Amino acid sequence: MNTAIVLPLTVSFVIILLAVPYWTRKARKYGFVERDVHKKEGAAVGLGGLLVVFGFVAGILAYVAAEIFYFKNLPRLDIIFAVLASMLIALIIGMVDDLLGWKIGLKKHQKILLVLLIALPIMAINAGASEITLPFIGKINIFFLYPLIVVPLGISGAANGFNIIGGYNGLEAGMGIIILAAQGFITLSTGETAASVIAFTMVAALLAFLIYNKYPAKIFPGDSMTYSVGALIGIIAVIGNVEKFSVMLFTPYLLEGILKLRGRLKKESFAKLLPDGSLAEPYKKYYGLEHIAITIARKIKKKCHETDVVLMLWAFQMAVAAIVLLYFYLPRI
Repeated sequence: MNTAIVLPLTVSFVIILLAVPYWTRKARKYGFVERDVHKKEGAAVGLGGLLVVFGFVAGILAYVAAEIFYFKNLPRLDIIFAVLASMLIALIIGMVDDLLGWKIGLKKHQKILLVLLIALPIMAINAGASEITLPFIGKINIFFLYPLIVVPLGISGAANGFNIIGGYNGLEAGMGIIILAAQGFITLSTGETAASVIAFTMVAALLAFLIYNKYPAKIFPGDSMTYSVGALIGIIAVIGNVEKFSVMLFTPYLLEGILKLRGRLKKESFAKLLPDGSLAEPYKKYYGLEHIAITIARKIKKKCHETDVVLMLWAFQMAVAAIVLLYFYLPRI
């Protein structure tokens, strides 16, 4: 990687590393504190997504400045600024949900419609290629249907989908790191530099955030982060022309969605907190991968703790990413 690519990663990482302690102090002072449901006595500040997106935007702007003023290159400004616009829309929608959702009671269909707005900047620049490759189907050209249907459904679907696996310290940040890192390596190999830089910059932002979000969490991501990161995964799929590999990387979320549909989208991913501080399955049936992880941990260790669930789901996502990367690189060796 050259300096222009390393710079945004460093900027985003350092900004979040320094900003989170400041935010946690201020947030606690003004009451932005949420209870940690998987601990007897635990709480953390919210709106972590605000810092993640801020650090990400700062990193991307540093990349643009370095390319233009130092390296005298002209990066894909149309793509870059469309992505930044989409991220800010996602952040606003997530913050509305975080701050107002519990008061005004945003309904699921309202959230889904709002999240569709995230795709507008990407649709406006007609990003991506109308000829796409899908798993088990192959290449198909769908022409104008791509920006009008595939782009909004793909991006909003990823934003909503990424939001369904969570509720455990560090889980969402870690899953985002794994998926975006895999997308970053694939797009770097295919010459889609802008998509690769964007993906790795968010990876750096999430790594810094994870330092404070891992067990025991000092800060929660909130919908402001999950919508933003999920949408970015969908956006990378579009601008990097890696839809097939992105769908494959999203396998855990597709399985989670099936389990959630089994509970008519009414069952939570949270666990049942036992008197000794360990976790148990909240229902007699499984309505999420988190519940399956709890059962596996209890059979192996007799007790399940929050970190067990997180590590198992990270391991599952890493296994999926490893298979996808092998599928991508082996034909090129």
